[in-house]
Amino acid sequence: MVSTDPWALAAAVVVLAALAVGVAWAGRLGSARDMAWASGRAVVQLAVVSSVLAFVLASGWWTAGFVLLMLGVASFTAAGRIGGDGPRAWWAALPLACGVAPVLAVVALSGAVPWHPAAVLPISGIVIGGAMTGTSQLGKLAVATMRDRRGEHEAALSIGLPARDAALMLTRPLASQALLPGIDQTRTVGLVTLPGAFVGVLLGGGSPVQAGAAQIVVLVGILAAQAVAMVLTLEVLARRTV
Repeated sequence: MVSTDPWALAAAVVVLAALAVGVAWAGRLGSARDMAWASGRAVVQLAVVSSVLAFVLASGWWTAGFVLLMLGVASFTAAGRIGGDGPRAWWAALPLACGVAPVLAVVALSGAVPWHPAAVLPISGIVIGGAMTGTSQLGKLAVATMRDRRGEHEAALSIGLPARDAALMLTRPLASQALLPGIDQTRTVGLVTLPGAFVGVLLGGGSPVQAGAAQIVVLVGILAAQAVAMVLTLEVLARRTV
């Protein structure tokens, strides 16, 4: 179990954050400020979320509302990475929602995960996070590709190719690159890493078999959510010609 000693936890977090920021600064990675901000923000957010989760998990309706909140935050985060905010957040929300919804439906209706707030909320968060990461990475790559290869796009248009098809010709191959981290994590689970769902079940008192079952559902669910979200992300961006 993780220690509940606040001083031990604070010391570990400070030392690890300092290590990450220090190495990024010394190595001129250009992310030291972002790492520091992300670490501090994570501490505050988790403190707030931890204090309200007991209330949220007492009601299925509040849990559903919290899942929608997570989806909204993920949409704005993905939209920001792609290069916009405001209305463009809705462009990211559609692929994310369409990717996450069927995964959660299958998990719940199949009985693989109990239809209980304490089980639904963490699974939803993991799947939404995975879909957000894939959507953000693909969208950012697609925007950069359309900018850097504008001449190829215009050449395709000049020979009569529709704008959507010309954009997809350049951006669709990027999907395999964006899916690679999730595929590698799934292929190497148990051999290289023991991801969050596995560790969470073990820390919660579950058996290794239960932990493995929960983790495989999560990993395959993330792949499914990412695949759907990425297809729709490419379609939305292509129709708007990025």
